[in-house]
Amino acid sequence: MSIFSRISMGGLTVAAAFAAFSIAAAQTLEAPVDPGAPTEFEAPMEPGAPTEFEAPMEPGAPTEPGAPGEPDATVEPDATVAPVAPAAPQRITNPVAEFAGIDKITGRIITFDVYIDETVQFGALQVTPRICYSRPQTEEPKTDSFVEVDEITLDRKIRRIFTGWMFAESPGLNAVEHAVYDVWLKGCKQKSEVPAPDAAKTN
Repeated sequence: MSIFSRISMGGLTVAAAFAAFSIAAAQTLEAPVDPGAPTEFEAPMEPGAPTEFEAPMEPGAPTEPGAPGEPDATVEPDATVAPVAPAAPQRITNPVAEFAGIDKITGRIITFDVYIDETVQFGALQVTPRICYSRPQTEEPKTDSFVEVDEITLDRKIRRIFTGWMFAESPGLNAVEHAVYDVWLKGCKQKSEVPAPDAAKTN
């Protein structure tokens, strides 16, 4: 009786516990679920919030160099450089022209200085330089003079036989054509040992 009673009591106890568990399980299954409530396996996410694999980006922010669809960097075009015109060669105006003359009969060569606008006679020729230009030593040599050459004929008349430019670097380019005498430009000078015409007249 006591054993049965204990068994009976034990059976009632188990039955009561089972019934209580069944009621709790039923209540859990029948509990309403909020459609928007997160489950224990899903964290709540705000609309528009960045994921853990995507960093937030501000509108208009530049992308990294090399990103597709975006230029690497803004490169300003080279400024237009105006072409620089080469400097014109400088000419030095000289007051004295140096000539060389040859007497074809004797073969004698004479060097003589002539001031600008002065007339010097060499044999039967009268030589008058009008201008004499040279270049600085830093530039390519180019010495030229505008010269007038007259011939004194046997009947004592003066005849113009040459008018033009003589070039010291190319003496044969514009040569004085005469049967006995040749004259060519040797150079231009700033001063000469020969007295200037005005000084000679004063003396």
